[in-house]
Parts: sequence; structure tokens; C-alpha cells
Amino acid sequence: MEGSARGRDDYEYEKVSPAEDDAANASGRLSLPTASFDARRDSVRIFETMADAKAAPPDRKFLYLAACIGNLASFVCGTALGWTSPEMPKLKALDDNPLGRILTPSEEGWVGAFLPLAAAIGPFAGGYLADAIGRKKTLIIGATPFILAYVLNIIATNVYYFFLSRFLCGLGVGIVFTSIPMYVGEIADDEVRGSLGAFMQLFIVIGLLFSYVFGPYLTVKIFNVVLLVPPIAFVLLFLFFVPESPYYLIQTDKTEEAEQALMKLRGSGRNVVQKEAELIRQQVEVDQRNKGGFLDIFKTRGLKMALMLSLGLVACQQLSGINIILFFAQDVFTAAGVSLAPEICTIIIGVVQILASGATPMLVEKWGKRFLLMLSGIGMGLSQGVMAYFFHLKDDKMDDISNIGWVPIVGLVVFIVAYCLGFGPLPWAVMGELFPGNIKSAASSATASGCWVLGFIVTRYFGNLTDLIGRSGSFGVFTGFCFIAALFVYKLLPETSGKSLQEIQDILNGKSRVEDHE
Repeated sequence: MEGSARGRDDYEYEKVSPAEDDAANASGRLSLPTASFDARRDSVRIFETMADAKAAPPDRKFLYLAACIGNLASFVCGTALGWTSPEMPKLKALDDNPLGRILTPSEEGWVGAFLPLAAAIGPFAGGYLADAIGRKKTLIIGATPFILAYVLNIIATNVYYFFLSRFLCGLGVGIVFTSIPMYVGEIADDEVRGSLGAFMQLFIVIGLLFSYVFGPYLTVKIFNVVLLVPPIAFVLLFLFFVPESPYYLIQTDKTEEAEQALMKLRGSGRNVVQKEAELIRQQVEVDQRNKGGFLDIFKTRGLKMALMLSLGLVACQQLSGINIILFFAQDVFTAAGVSLAPEICTIIIGVVQILASGATPMLVEKWGKRFLLMLSGIGMGLSQGVMAYFFHLKDDKMDDISNIGWVPIVGLVVFIVAYCLGFGPLPWAVMGELFPGNIKSAASSATASGCWVLGFIVTRYFGNLTDLIGRSGSFGVFTGFCFIAALFVYKLLPETSGKSLQEIQDILNGKSRVEDHE
């Protein structure tokens, strides 16, 4: 036979990987070396181990549990972001109003704006604390302001309690938004880092929906008592059941603790995780040797371009009007006079957010980030344009809009879908690919801070803008910015999916031709 006539050199020999060897040894199963012949590839595979041919699959149950517990902090952020939607209508009426009076328009603007104002400070505190005391302690500290904030809401007797409460929530949001991606990225292995990274957005929108569902139907005090449960549960579970980041432990010369953490997170024996610990140690040495600051961004054209693109993307995100929709959704539906109850419309928005956020990772793999961002900008622009025209008919022309009362619901649903598919999660994903690791922390803090500063401006002065040019004019402004966002991506942003950091930097430095723009 032809196969029997072949010599040893005619076959393709493949040595088993060290990971298979270690996993097999860790399992405690001993056997003789084995071999297998693959007829389709015409190759022999030699298993040079003292274990079974197949290594046991990794046990990631505890890893997923740790990521979920950690992202309870993201859920808490979501409840804080959605808090104003059900609570602001109560503070603007006399029923169930702990203040005993109606909020003035200026006070309403400040209650909404204090969160993004403080969130602009939080990233710098979060970045510093994460390196100084560790990711775990930083996240616990980041959850504490929410507990204090909700206690203040329970005992509030004047508007300054709510000002301070929203400021504390903003500090917590800024710290958590900086620390959670860092922590989850460092506990995850390469195969599931992407999927675990998507947990943050998912838990945030679930938190938003939580506020939308329970806020309208509970009194101000009872709702804030309920909101105390998630941050307290997070602190207790995270403190006692979840380990510190192995990266940080090795960074602080706690190798033994790092290996113990890896054994829990990987579900493997010490001999398996020791090699990963060594790889982490080497990465720590490289990162510390090459660590740069914010000013290093301005030393090359490519990094300056990366900063401009990152700030441009988050500026487009905030100027789309997203915070007005999320913070004041119930007020928007009330002003539109929709046929459904405003609180029901808001719940629909929350459900749509969850569904759209779940679809984004799959679409990114298929179509790439650049296309989705352009599609997102156009979709948001069209939906905001519809809202602008609706308010033009209702407020400016005083037309009877009873037969089109469904338009705001459809318009904002389309807006949320478009936002979640692109300008919601993807500016942060793109930013992570534009900067090298040695300055990513500084760049992330600056970009996040810039994002929240713009969020503060939009939230604080939306009411003033509406008084000046009306609701139709305000939504018209958002429409223009959404289309500008799509044009910004089309003209300036290269496709980053599937490219190495060096390839991206070459494009930003103008050293290679950008086929993505053709």
C-alpha cells in the first residue's frame, strides 16, 4: 500500500504544547506516551506527555463568577445613571416629594449635571488608586460613594442633599468605569477576555432597566432603600470571595498570593499556573520599564492622532444627546404626550438597550468597528431628526399629533439601538487599540474625563438650550452632531479590527496607505 511505503520523514510530527503537558500532569492521570494518525492531514501526532492524549478543558466557573460579582459594581453604576429618569418627575411635583416643594429648572439641571461633573474627576482617582492600593480595594472604595449617596437620598430634606448625592454617585461611576475593565482584563485568560469584557456594558444597561422598572412605582425613600442593597452586596461578596488581580499581586512582589489567585480563577493546579505567573511577571517588567505619562502622547504624530480620534469619538457620543435620553427619558416621553404611559415607554427603552448590547459583539466580528460607528451615527441622526420634527409639529406649529403619538417611542427605540450598536461601546474599544500599553492608562483617564466634562455641559445646559430654541431646536442640534459623528468616522478613523498595534500606529503616523478609506 502507498501508506506503508512511506518513510518516517514523510509524516508531519507535531509536539504537544506545554499547556497540554501541564494540564495533563495536574490532572494526576498517568499513562504511556501516545500517538495518533490524522488521515485528512496525512500526519502523525506524538503526545510527549505522561498523561492522556486529551488535556482536560479549563474550568472557568469561578472566573465567570468573579467577573459577575465584580460587575455588580457596573450594575450599581447603571442604577445611578438611570435614577433621574423616574425620580425627577417626583421632585417636580408635590406628591411624594421629600422637599415639600417643586424643583426649580436650575435645580433640576444641577441634579442631573452633578453626576457627570464628578465622573470627570473619578477616572484620575481610580487610575491612581488602582496602582497604589490594588484593583480590588479600589473597586470597594468606588462602591462606597453609592452607599453614602443613597443614604443621603433617604434622609433628604432639601435639594442640597440631592446635589451631594449625585456628586458622590459621579465619583463612584468615574472610579468604577476606570477600574472594572482593568480588573476583568487582568483576571481573564486570553480565550475569554473579550466576552468577559462585554459584561460591563451588559450589567450597566441591566442596572438602568432596574431603575426604570422599580423607580416609578416606589416612593423616593423606599426606592433608595432598595438601591442600597446592590452596592452593599457587591462590597461583601467582592471583599470575601473574589481574589485580587494576579497582575497587581505580582507587580507588588506577592507571587505566592498571585499563584493562589490564579489557581482559583483557572481551576488548575500550581504547576499549571506557575508558567502563567511567570508570563505575567515578564509583562509587568516590560510595562514598568516602558511606562509613560500623558505628555508622552505629544511626542509622535501617531499618538497625537490617536488622542484626537479618541476625544473626537467620545465627544460625538456625548453630543448625540444620549445622556438626555438616559437621564430624562420619562420627562421626554411626558413632554411628547405619547399614547403609552411614560414609565412604560422608559422600560421599553431599557429592554431594547439590553438586547442591542448583546448583539454588538457579534456584529463587530462580522462588519468591523468603523462600519458600525458610521451606521450608528446615521441611525442616531435619523431618529433624532424624527424627534425634532415631531416636536416642531407639536410645539411650534401646535398641530394635532394624537394620531402619531407612537412616533417618539419608535424614534427613541431606533436611537437606542443605533447607539448601542456603535457609539455606546465602540469608542472605548477603539481607544484601547489606538494606544500602546505603556501610556494606555494615562490616555484612558484623559479620554474618560473629557467624555464626562462634555456630558456635564450637555446635561446642565440642555434645559437652557430648550428654553432658547425649543425642544425641536434642541433635538435638531443633536441631529446635526450625529451626522457629523458619521462623517468624522468616515473621514478620519481607520479600521482597527484585525490589525496589530504596530499596523495601527503606522497608519496613524502616515507610514502606510489606509485602504479602509477607499
